[in-house]
Amino acid sequence: MKESIIRLNKYIALQTGVSRRQADDLIASGNVIVNDKIAILGSRVNEGDDVKINNKSIDGDVKFVYLLLNKPVGLVCSRKQQGNNRTIYSILPSKYRDLKTVGRLDKDSSGLIILTNDGDFAFRMTHPEFKKEKVYYTTLDRNLEASDESKINTGKVSLDDGVSHMSITAKNNDRRQWKIVMHEGKNRQIRRTFRTLGYAVKKLHRIEFGDFKLNDLAPGEYEETSIE
Repeated sequence: MKESIIRLNKYIALQTGVSRRQADDLIASGNVIVNDKIAILGSRVNEGDDVKINNKSIDGDVKFVYLLLNKPVGLVCSRKQQGNNRTIYSILPSKYRDLKTVGRLDKDSSGLIILTNDGDFAFRMTHPEFKKEKVYYTTLDRNLEASDESKINTGKVSLDDGVSHMSITAKNNDRRQWKIVMHEGKNRQIRRTFRTLGYAVKKLHRIEFGDFKLNDLAPGEYEETSIE
């Protein structure tokens, strides 16, 4: 350990890549043992302590990896095969296949996906309280009426899980093509928002997520990055 005294949940997060909240769940369930004693929430550990999860010792420095991927249409963001659909892991080298996606894009969408083994980072990127901005380009099946544009921009589209909040602007004065900026993360929110108003999303492509941008990555390409 780099610190002589460190909170147990932080140590577990650093060693395994789970979030501190997930580490707390492991501790609360009685699955964490420190020096042959069942750990409790709020515990601290010292250098040299034997920490076990499910009777397996954890130790050593973990290198956190942050991978940007331009997800092609047709792939699913899952480790497990979804019917006949290939997963994003099928186009990644084996060394990245233990990384978890930070949020998802559905099979018919493309663009920026972040993968990591840093659970705290993933939590900060996806939890609503941090309000990470996401930017998309979308193409509709027909021109969007001005009245419907206003409904979206003023938060007057209600979905079954709450009001949809996003900001949209037309691309190149083409009312079928829109730039979308949002901070929420409701499931398939963009598609459902337009469907509620009677439109079908034909293309959906994410170009930004928080401080990360797709830039020049071609479909299927990926690159490692770092965080501040």
